[in-house]
This record gives sequence, structure tokens and C-alpha cells, in this order.
Amino acid sequence: MKTYKAVPRKAMLTSALLAVLAGQAWAQDPAARENTTTAPDGVDPTTLDTVQVTGIRGSLTSSMNLKRDSQGVVDGIVAEDIGKFPDTNLAESLQRISGVSIDRTASGEGSKVTVRGIGPDYNLVLLNGRQMPASNLGAGGAGLNSSRSFDFANLAAESVSAVEVYKTGRADNPAGGIGATINIKTMRPLESEPVISLGLKAVNDSSNDNLPRTLQGSKVTGELSGIFSQTYADGRFGVALSASHQERDSGFNQATVAEGWATFRGNEASDWRALPLPGQGYSDRITNRPDPDDIYGRPQNTAYNVNGVQRQRTNGQATFQWKPADNITTTLDYTFVENKVQQQRSELSVWFNYGPGDSTWTNGPIAAPIIYSEDMTGSDVSMGGMKLATKNSMDSLGFNVDWEVNDALELSFDVHNSTAESQPDGPYGSAGVLGVAAFVRGTTTVDYSGDLPIIHMDLPPGGVQASDALVTGSVFQNSYNKSKVEQYQGRGTFKFADYSALDFGVGYTQVENRSASAIMQRNSWGGLGNPSDYDDNIWYADDMSRYFKAFSGHNDPRMTGRFLVFDFDRLRAQAAGVATDAEPACPTCYVAPTEYSEDIRTTEKSKSAYAQYRTTFEWSMPLHVAAGVRYEQTEVESQALVRLPTGISWGSANEFNVTYDANGTFVGGTGKYNYVLPNLDLKLDINDALALRGSYSRSIGRPGWTQIQSGSRVDDIVRTQGGTGSRGNPGLEPLVSDNFDLSLEWYYGESSYASVGFFRKNIKNFISNTIVRENTGTLHTPVGGAYWNEALGSGCGATDMPCIRDYIFTNHAGDPGVTYTGRNSAGQMTGTIVGQPGDPVAGFDTTVPANQHSDHLDGWELAVQHLFGQSGFGLAANYTKVKSGLTFDNYSLGDQYPMIGLSDSANLVAFYEKNAWQVRAAYNWRDKFLNGIGGQGPNPNYTEAYGQLDLNISYAVSDQLTLSLEAINLTDETMRTYARHSNMLRYATQTGPRYMFGVRYKF
Repeated sequence: MKTYKAVPRKAMLTSALLAVLAGQAWAQDPAARENTTTAPDGVDPTTLDTVQVTGIRGSLTSSMNLKRDSQGVVDGIVAEDIGKFPDTNLAESLQRISGVSIDRTASGEGSKVTVRGIGPDYNLVLLNGRQMPASNLGAGGAGLNSSRSFDFANLAAESVSAVEVYKTGRADNPAGGIGATINIKTMRPLESEPVISLGLKAVNDSSNDNLPRTLQGSKVTGELSGIFSQTYADGRFGVALSASHQERDSGFNQATVAEGWATFRGNEASDWRALPLPGQGYSDRITNRPDPDDIYGRPQNTAYNVNGVQRQRTNGQATFQWKPADNITTTLDYTFVENKVQQQRSELSVWFNYGPGDSTWTNGPIAAPIIYSEDMTGSDVSMGGMKLATKNSMDSLGFNVDWEVNDALELSFDVHNSTAESQPDGPYGSAGVLGVAAFVRGTTTVDYSGDLPIIHMDLPPGGVQASDALVTGSVFQNSYNKSKVEQYQGRGTFKFADYSALDFGVGYTQVENRSASAIMQRNSWGGLGNPSDYDDNIWYADDMSRYFKAFSGHNDPRMTGRFLVFDFDRLRAQAAGVATDAEPACPTCYVAPTEYSEDIRTTEKSKSAYAQYRTTFEWSMPLHVAAGVRYEQTEVESQALVRLPTGISWGSANEFNVTYDANGTFVGGTGKYNYVLPNLDLKLDINDALALRGSYSRSIGRPGWTQIQSGSRVDDIVRTQGGTGSRGNPGLEPLVSDNFDLSLEWYYGESSYASVGFFRKNIKNFISNTIVRENTGTLHTPVGGAYWNEALGSGCGATDMPCIRDYIFTNHAGDPGVTYTGRNSAGQMTGTIVGQPGDPVAGFDTTVPANQHSDHLDGWELAVQHLFGQSGFGLAANYTKVKSGLTFDNYSLGDQYPMIGLSDSANLVAFYEKNAWQVRAAYNWRDKFLNGIGGQGPNPNYTEAYGQLDLNISYAVSDQLTLSLEAINLTDETMRTYARHSNMLRYATQTGPRYMFGVRYKF
């Protein structure tokens, strides 16, 4: 088929030279049909022999031409060679693109991406044009997963040929990405040269050496990858196989205030956790007390922990292509992903009770402790341990047919069925935690003024000993998440006789998501048995100060670093056999339950249709126009397992508790929405080197899974005025964004360009929580009931709970709902009083997510790429500035709904590539950003600005054999997150540099 690409001839030449690399995986990608139209009669298209340009220069040039020739604003990264992506992790490669930032796991590996300030949940990830399922477990392998974000840490980079980031909406892309639609492309055998390639790497992660000996893994781990691609039957049949297995043993060490900061106004007087007002209590021990209008925070706890992590990642892909005729190509492909993670933790922590003590504070208006102390006697030195084991897997099977019906019409059909699953992978469920303590702690002081908090405890001579230690509380959890995507896409392109084409298509996507969890918690926090119940040789002493050498202050003589490391398996077994006077031994308390107590099952069914007209006006300055519209209709069905409340029991003076049926039941709900999503893309070729772009699009971002769950939940504790609860809202609408883009691009030399772009997103339907007063209609409360009113009539005051209870027990013991059990040490009568039919129905303040807010964000993207002639030297740099009203106000204590992940970012890549040598240094910087809200009330969690330097050196011994050396986080940077003030630490994390030596051989 003859085609004509309506771009300047210089761009055509450059694109053709890089076609082999940049086009390896476009068979199923709707974006591959960029402004392609049938050539007019009598006009022959330019025909060029293609050559394969590899290496850093080839990759950057291919990425540049992807940007140059695209409809709308598109950036990307192309493999340097078959089996050689610029970084070993896709997320870490994506962060080199302007406007793209990444979130890292605690062990420092790139995981999720934020694009133009829009967080991971609102960026859609495709694999060869297909929507991928996303499955994750909650932090620490616990809880329900609400996220739609795709975890790039599960994917190896070796089988990827290119990644494209569509920053503007397009009718022919699936809906769901407000920040961007990210398309991962893999090799297709009929579109690439035959190859056999094998790679080996030896990995040394220095963080593994910075751990207690029982947490360390192997000093050197291995990675193996291989790619095979071949065609047969004169190029009509092709097979491509790729596989990789990677093992990494690493560690990370943290100082934390995991339980967060209780936050108050300086004049707070009603909350018992607040500092005493001037002239009251221990106020004379407070230096520079916060002013009345200041906001301050008191810590709930502070801890050090050390963590060993082992990860095994296995990826595989098989692709078969067959051309039964010259104009028909069929593709069958299967992708397998498995990522196993095991983690072991030892911890030293202190718990604060908001009691008396000395403290010194920073100046306001946000006041934070410099020195914080509380008086203690015989309190616990907590030394917990954890074992986590999870497995993430994904299977994707797809089939595609491309049919060139004639010179004017192309049709394609694509179907895939993909499943992602996250589940426990250990004998104790997804995570098991053992609390351990020695009750020998006196006054405890923490200095929060540095990057690392310095904990000091008054302890007996010799500090904590094994003979003092015993098990306290424990938590064993099973969490599960499964996401399944079934998708059908029919596409077509009709080319008119001029430089115009009409794209059209229909689609159906069904996403099924299940998130479930179960927990076994034993609340023996005061100690289980006696220290003599445990063998002393289970523990051995270590010192935390050894493991934080990247932070200043690690060698502070005030630090109490001594703690006990223990054998988790032995201690768990001993705890399961300890019996006390209060209860017998409980082996079942130390395994995760298999019957889920929380279970959410949601199905989304989306139907779509689109049309997009593309044309080029061949004026003195050619204008390329694409105008399209997409219609999207989605139906939501949600089922949630809920505990059915049966009554309200008044068990003590101030405690009313909800009682439940022994078995839960599934409750359902539905929702439905539809949207028309237009797009308009303009590109003006001012000359062969200069292009001006303008784009408008509307896009949507779907709510989180727990936000659209059905079923109401009431909290266990009820007060006299009622209770609290929560429920999801299957009727939630998605976020809707109107996107505007304007950019100028200057391609001033071979493989060199500069660009500047402005973008704005007007976003509505932001989801925030609202409180609705509801009742179940069946939960009767004793408050205001017949017994209650009779007690008031006898003379009891309405707030005198002991009097009311004593009256009811005295006069109605044995009557319906009244069970009398005796008297407590204070002489008060004990028992339970249960609400009866005819008593008032309790009201519950129910938290419900709702679409309530609108706002905007805008920003600038600057990029430059320059190759210094034939010297071999080159650089690429970009900077993104984002501004929005969607920020967190540190001076407000109320609920807020800011945009998570909003930040500036910058990249600088310098390289040398000539003859056999290849050297690349890449520096990535991300400014401070809000990573979430939580930790006691609506408090912000900020991640400090972070920069990382990576280095890659390779030497081609021959055309077949290449040696490489890589260094990740070469300068050993640390990460830190905090609340409203930098002294209000949440997490300070140390990892370490990682080194890889590799050998790659091409047959």
C-alpha cells in the first residue's frame, strides 16, 4: 500500500532511519496510525532503505521522532537495542521524561508514576494498546486495596521495546487516564530482525550488608534474561520469546513516627492529649510553648527499624505472528509476570501517652517539638518483629487481527483476557507481627531537630536484657487482591483521496476487582505470661546506631540503640504455647485466618465508540488537524461482605458497643455514568525545524475500588448521642478533566531539539467525604429507652451513668435485655443492658464519599536534547513546573482534599558513546510533594525533595559480546517524609547504592 506521511521531508528521513527501533511494537497500538493517508494519484511516496541505529544516541533519536511525529503531546523511551532498555526498571526509565515523577518502594525501587501532578490512580497503563489489570496489597501486606495504580516494579525491562506517554487525550485511546495514558510496547517478530540474545547480571545491593546478620540475604544475586526472535516461511510466520528471572536481596532502615502526630491549636483545652494551658499542670516544664493561634503536634510514638527484603521477579512472553495473506496479519501473545517479595523486620520503639514531661518547641505558626520528653516508670521498651511474604502475578492472553482491506480501508480486531493477583506467600499469611517488650523503661526523651530523631531512654544498668523480654500483642493477616480485565476492541481507518483519514472504533471492557482481608489480633499488650516463659537464647543484642550511618546524628552518644533481635519462628511457636491465669494457650492466635472478614467484589462494564478525523492542510505552513470524540458508558455493580449489627449493648459506664450476627452477608449496590470525551489536536509546521502544537481534550479518572464499594459499616463503639460509620458509594462519578496544551518545538539539528510547553487541567468531581446522619432502623439503644427514662424519673441525672446503670440493675435484673453480673472494685454494679424494641433507634454519623470539589492545575515543561556532533558526547535535560490550588493548607485542622503527588521535577542525562564505549550518567530530582494524608486526623505527609544519581558504563568487546557496569543511587541518598513541620517526622529511610555487572551476548 502506498502511503504519504504529511510531515516535512527532513522529519521523514530521520523517522525512516529509526523505524526499526521505534516501530518494533506498533502492530496493536492505535497511535501507530499518525496522520497516515493514501498517496494522491501519480505521487510516489518517498522510499528509503532503513538502517538500525542502536545505543544511547539511537534511543534518544527514536524518542525525539516519536515526539515530533505524534498527534498531540506524546513523549517516550525506546530501547537502546533488543533486550537493552535504558534502565533495569520501567518506572525509573519513565522518570527521565518531562512531567513524569515516580514513587519508590521503601527499598528504593521505582514503583508507580505521577504525570503532570496527577497521581498513579489516575494514569492508565496499557500493554500493546490493551488495558492492564492492577493488583496490589496494602502497606505491609495488610488491609484492603483501593488503588487502580499499576506497579511497574512487577515488570522487567528486558522484553520492552518502547514506552509511550500520551499526555493529551485521544479518541482512539481507552478512557481512564487524566494525567496520561502509558503504553508499554513489546517485540513483534514480523517487525524486527531475527535475534538470539542472552544476558547475565551479578547484583550487589550494599543495603543488604547494613542489616543484622539474621536479616541479611546473599551478598551477590543473579539476573538471567534471554530473547529469541525468528521468522519462517519467507517472513509469513514469526516467533518471539523472551524470559527473565531476577533476584535481589536488599534492605532498608527507617526511623519512624508511624502512629503520627496528634495536632491541636495552641489554645486547645478540651482534648486530654493537648499540652496544658499556661499556669496549668506541668506547663512550667514547657519551653517556648506554642501560641494560642499556632498549630502544634505531639508524637504518639517513635521507632527505629531494620528490614531485610528478598525479591524474585520472573517475566516471560511468547508472541506468534502469521500472515495468511499479504494484507492480513494475526498475532497471538501471552505474557506472564510474577514478583515475590519477602520481608523481615526488627524494631525498637517507644510509645508516648501524652503525659507530663519536659519539652522545647519551635516558633509558630506551625510549632513542632525540638526536644520532647515524657515521664515514665516501668513502661515498655518495645522490640517487635515482622515477617511478610506476598506474591504478585499477572497473566495476559491476547489475539489480534490487522486487515488491510484495500488501499483505503484498514480494519483490526483485538481481544485479550488479563488477570492480576496479589496474595499471601508465606506460612503466616501475607504478614505476621509479634510484639515484644521489656517493661524497664523510665523517662523517655526524643530530639527531633535533626534528620534522624535521637531516642534516649532511662534504663537500668546494662540496658535491656534477654531475661527481661516477653511477647506482648500480635497481628497475623491475610490479604488478597485480584483484578481481571476482559477487553474487545474493533478499530478501523478509512483514508480519503487527499491527505485525510477517518479513524473509528468500538470497544467493550469488563473489569472485575476483588479485595479481601482477614486478621487475627491478640491484644495482650501488657505482656503474655512472664519473661521466664521464653528461652533466653531466642534473643541476641544489637545496636541500632550501626544501621543509620547515612544520617547525621547516628553516633549521637545520647541515643539508646540497644535492642533485641529474635528468631521469629521459634518465638511464635513459644508464644502459641504460653498459658496464663486469664486464658489458656492459643495456637490459633498465631496464624492468619483463612476466612475473610472483609470482602469487596466490584464489576465495571464499559462500552465505548469513537470517531476521529485527521487531515493536513498543505499551506505554506502545513497544518495537521485531528478532531475526535469518544463516547464512554460504564455500569458499576458492587458486592461487599458486611457484618450485620444486631443490637447495642451497654457494658460499662461510658461504653456502648454494637453487637453483630456471627455470620456476615453480602450487600449489593449499583451505579452508572456516561461521558462524551472530545479531542482536538493542531500542529503547525512553521518550517522544517519549528512546530507549534495546540490541543484540547476531555478525560476521566475512575474512583478507587473502596470508594465505590457497597454496604454500610458501623463502628463498634457507640456514645449516648449515637455512633459513627462509613459506606462506599457505587454511584460516584469519575473525575473529569478538561485539558489544554500549547507547546513550541525546535528540531535544530540531527537528534537535537528544544521544546517548551504549557498545560492546564480543569478538574471537577473531586471525591471527598461527607457525613450523613443515618440509622439502620433496627439498632435500638438503651439511651432514652423505657429503663433509662425510669431511672431519670427516680432522680438520676442525665449524665450520671453509674446511677442510671445501678437503678436498672437493681430494679430490672433478669428483665429483657438486662444481665447483672456483680460489682467491680469501685462498688459499681456490672453487667450489660441491651436496647429493646420500642427504645429509640440509634443514629450514626456515616462517612460517605461524594463528588464535591473542582479546581485546576497548570504547569510548564521545558526540554532540551543536544548531541555534540560526532564527538560522542550528548545530553538531555528537562524541567517541569506545576502549580495548583489543590495543595494542603498546613494552617487548617479541618478535612482537606488536595491532589496527591503534585511536584516539580527535573532530569539531566549526560552521555558519551563512541566506538566500543558507552557511558551514561543520569540525575533525577523531584521537589517536595504531598504523598498522602493520615497519621492521626487529617494531617499531611510530605516527601522531602529527593535527587538520585545513576551511572551506566558498557564496553562492546565485539559485535556480539558486551560488558556493562551499573550503579544505582551512587551517592547513597536517603529519603525522608514528615507532617506539617520538618521536625514532625513520619519516615526517614536509608537504603544504599546498588551495583550490577552484566554480560550480554547476541548470536
